[in-house]
Amino acid sequence: MKIDLLIVNVKVFNSYFRKFVSGNVVIIDGKFLYIGQRCEETFQAREVLDGQGKYMIPGLIDIHLHIESTMVTPETFSFGLIKNGVTTIVPEPHEMANVFGLEGVKEMMAASRDCVADMFYGIPSSVPATTLETTGGSIEIEDMDKLLHSEEIVCLGEIMNYVDVISDDRACKTNQILEHIRKKYPHLTIEGHVPKLLDLDLQRMVYAGVDSDHTHQTIQGMEERIAAGMFIEIQEKSMSQEIIDYLIEKNVTEHFCFITDDVMADSFEKRGHLNHIAQKAISMGMKPEQVIYACTYTPAQRMKLQDRGVIGPGKVADFLLLSDLEEFTIEKVFKDGKKVYDVGEEYVQAKKPKQFSTAFYESVKLNLLSEDDFAIKVDEPDASYSCRVMIVKDGSTFTEEVRDTFLVSEQNLCWEESEYGLIATFERYGKNGNRAHGLIGGDIIRKGAIATTYSHDNHNLLVIGQNVSDMVLAANEVIRNQGGICVVDDGNIEQMLKLPVGGILSEEPLELLAKQVKDLRKAMEDLGYKHYNSIMSISTLSLSVSPALKITDFGLIDVNEGEVVPLVVG
Repeated sequence: MKIDLLIVNVKVFNSYFRKFVSGNVVIIDGKFLYIGQRCEETFQAREVLDGQGKYMIPGLIDIHLHIESTMVTPETFSFGLIKNGVTTIVPEPHEMANVFGLEGVKEMMAASRDCVADMFYGIPSSVPATTLETTGGSIEIEDMDKLLHSEEIVCLGEIMNYVDVISDDRACKTNQILEHIRKKYPHLTIEGHVPKLLDLDLQRMVYAGVDSDHTHQTIQGMEERIAAGMFIEIQEKSMSQEIIDYLIEKNVTEHFCFITDDVMADSFEKRGHLNHIAQKAISMGMKPEQVIYACTYTPAQRMKLQDRGVIGPGKVADFLLLSDLEEFTIEKVFKDGKKVYDVGEEYVQAKKPKQFSTAFYESVKLNLLSEDDFAIKVDEPDASYSCRVMIVKDGSTFTEEVRDTFLVSEQNLCWEESEYGLIATFERYGKNGNRAHGLIGGDIIRKGAIATTYSHDNHNLLVIGQNVSDMVLAANEVIRNQGGICVVDDGNIEQMLKLPVGGILSEEPLELLAKQVKDLRKAMEDLGYKHYNSIMSISTLSLSVSPALKITDFGLIDVNEGEVVPLVVG
């Protein structure tokens, strides 16, 4: 029998028994045909590969992530995935959707089609995430119907506005979407975002059709989720020792998988991707066989990708050869039966500019700003007033609200004499010219300014600073470059990371962007920003579904109450 590839002398991972079996593997037309002891006496192979006793496992599958979090194009993302053994992903492009709506999703999908890694997609379900911000685009029910004609769509992306779901307000957009999907597409997987919910609130989410969660887990929360029928997607921030021990000791293997969610470019280049999560889980005591299962089989089953996640007859021939199981050391990666990465061979990314339509490079429609644009006007007599202050804390993207007293002089709030900084946001899509100002403290910069159009989820221009002149310089540098992140200190531009695609993506190769992101992070820390992920921290200060006090172009947002609140309270 003629075949394409015969791999001999490998330890093959059998997903159904969750164990390794020594043998040979036959591949034809990009799929596995046979796994067993038969060899060249049965098969005439175009190519024979001696596996030298290495471990053969399915290609890794990540079913919850956002390419835009790495600030790269799908092509660059695929390049990084393949060398880390990830052959299939399910990204949800809700960041690009917030900038360009339906066209943003379609462009991301189009940019993915020629990538080596397979990219299926989740439909952004929460664009905009709330009614308390201005975005460049939205995803409506009719847009979802259009997208669901594509075979690339495998799920409804994370339902973020859980407050509306548990309130059971039938008039709200989120509940209308869920009702429409359940009725018209009853077999479509629905992903969830349900931080901290327990008991009745949690079960109301499941009742509404939202049956997964990828947010930060506790033992109680995870146990309640599994008991209610939820599938758990474990990202690195949930990998405490007690969580890993629970997953090891309890019989819940079918109810969870590992995911990455958000990976910054410098971490991607230095530490890897889902393979890093796998290696970490093994180092924390989980058996390699259980880890592999949670990075291949269960994610494929969750997304109904029945043709992959297994080394078995008829399955897509995506696989890795590992030289060290405990260290999860990748030697070779195969996609559709063809070698796409070899640790002993050169692996270089070519730069591919202009991968998107022209409009995607012209998304910042905002005039240059002046110092007057950063003045906080207060229509009150000169006196001292109590004001809300957003407090940033290292270790979390949540913030706290505190109250402090500020002087108002000639209808200007005098914040520069205080211990706090200024935060301001400007609508940048040319829709309404909205802007808002607030006060900020905690583990943030102590001098200079930072401006960014990479600000979840609306991606309007966000600026924080300790003096107005630096804030103006940083903001205008971002505007001139059609998006990015700029760090300024004492009138000098310390770092400018250009993000010209929609104001949120770079077309630089991963290696170069990783260095730029590393330098940017260092510049932010030099200003005093203290956070385990300073770039993610600043980008979520406008995330109006993340507690407790955030800011959008509508104003300060009390996230727990879901409403705009005044800066001056008395």
